[in-house]
Amino acid sequence: MITGTAQTWLARLGWILLALTLASPGWAQEPPQIGELTALDRQFMQAQRESLESLARRHLGTGFSGETDRDLDLLQRLLDRDLVKADQKRELQAMGVILGELLAKELDMHWVLYEDPVGRSRALRYRDSDLYLFPMTMISRRREAGDQTPVAVIYASAVDEIRSELPPLPFQ
Repeated sequence: MITGTAQTWLARLGWILLALTLASPGWAQEPPQIGELTALDRQFMQAQRESLESLARRHLGTGFSGETDRDLDLLQRLLDRDLVKADQKRELQAMGVILGELLAKELDMHWVLYEDPVGRSRALRYRDSDLYLFPMTMISRRREAGDQTPVAVIYASAVDEIRSELPPLPFQ
């Protein structure tokens, strides 16, 4: 049996290997293709939202409101009560849709399709920049690797990451 510490180190090693693979010279020359979400993408994401909303209402008696602190707490409660488990990839990624909506509102970002040699992803983009977040998998990849990072910490880290890359506002 793998301990929590070993799982954390294995997860970190996986991320390092992924970063090294993505940084390989063969892929560095191909810029990602960015496009608008298709109708099927929007429909799929809406179905994920509705599914998670139904789960929250059925088991916790409340739904998502669009209020950041309240919705982050609700996402955390779904995890803490094992209503969404580490092996439930679809539900974990549905949580990423909700997380993404909160991040988009906070950071003035919008959903796009991001396609690169690794595959096709739904991502958040800051205006027309090269700043992207991938909230669909922010929770799922961590949970699947045994990482129990709280949802609010994931959210705060993503906000900090984007804000640190933004140019300073004039007169600051």
